[in-house]
Amino acid sequence: MLGDRLEKDRENLVERLRARGYLSSKQVEQALRTVPREEFVLPEDRKRAYRDSPLSIAHGQTISAPHMCVIMCEGLKLSEGMSILEVGAGSGYHAALCAELVARSGTTTPGHVYTIEIVEKLIDFARGNLERAGYSDRVTLIHSDGGKGLPEHAPFDRILVAAAAPSVPKPLVEQLAPGGIMLIPVGSAGFYQELMMVEKSQDGQVLQKRWGGVAFVPLTGKYGY
Repeated sequence: MLGDRLEKDRENLVERLRARGYLSSKQVEQALRTVPREEFVLPEDRKRAYRDSPLSIAHGQTISAPHMCVIMCEGLKLSEGMSILEVGAGSGYHAALCAELVARSGTTTPGHVYTIEIVEKLIDFARGNLERAGYSDRVTLIHSDGGKGLPEHAPFDRILVAAAAPSVPKPLVEQLAPGGIMLIPVGSAGFYQELMMVEKSQDGQVLQKRWGGVAFVPLTGKYGY
């Protein structure tokens, strides 16, 4: 049966990501085991849901490879109670992973995930996926220009950007809380960029670090391409 195969594929994926050094946190591992990636891909790709590769979700967009989701979740050091902003909801999968880490079911100190998607045709797809998988109460999906952030819900403890920008958008830096961390791919609109970690100190100083080469779809809107 497909369900049994997917369960085996998910277990194999977890083992591979651990062996390759991507996965070290028990919390991130549990989130990876809990969120059903097959509910966030196109129906024809359900059998391929646990391949460690990006998959098309139509409209020129992709769901990130699982190892990239793990890199982002590990690097952001997500924990219960945090307020998270995601730019580029896509299919909703990464937002669901974040929700497992900051607002797991049953916690008494839940955080929240706000995720922005500029591609209108993806909104219903992502919303349906989040509802079906049981995350609509922990994830707020908004159709907007993600480079502008969400000032009405700022500041955010963590910000993750799942699309490549020509530079780090100023509004996102402004909306990052003191002590906060942002991960964002910066570079050309082609499929090669540098993943940047942006950290804001308690006194508001901003430090940027290079985290290596990545490949993301381009950010669009005011601060994109």
